[in-house]
Amino acid sequence: MAKTNFGSVDEYIATFPPDMQRKLEEVRATIHAVVPEAREKISYQIGAFELNGKNLISFAGWKHHISIYPIPSGSESFDKEVSQYADGKGTLKFPLAKPLPLNLIRQVVEYRLADHLKNIGKKYAKSK
Repeated sequence: MAKTNFGSVDEYIATFPPDMQRKLEEVRATIHAVVPEAREKISYQIGAFELNGKNLISFAGWKHHISIYPIPSGSESFDKEVSQYADGKGTLKFPLAKPLPLNLIRQVVEYRLADHLKNIGKKYAKSK
């Protein structure tokens, strides 16, 4: 990925090889499924979502993994499960050599949404 200054998440994803594009689209769709009202944007030259005018979650493609930022706080069992993917402060790395753990990514987004709403003091009602 050499290009920067992306105008959209679509443009960002299009810079990757087809297999990576498919995986990034799976992550993107999982985020949308949990928070359909979140607005896509580019932040720090990677894909991101914002809700209520604040950053919610970001995702990025790399040579050997897909990352999600930040790591939310969760239950003890959730924290144990994500620990195998944690790298550095606030980053989850999902290796490309393995299937994406989409159920875990869904939980990551759900816990991140809960953190986000607690921090901004708002309630969230998913549209049906």
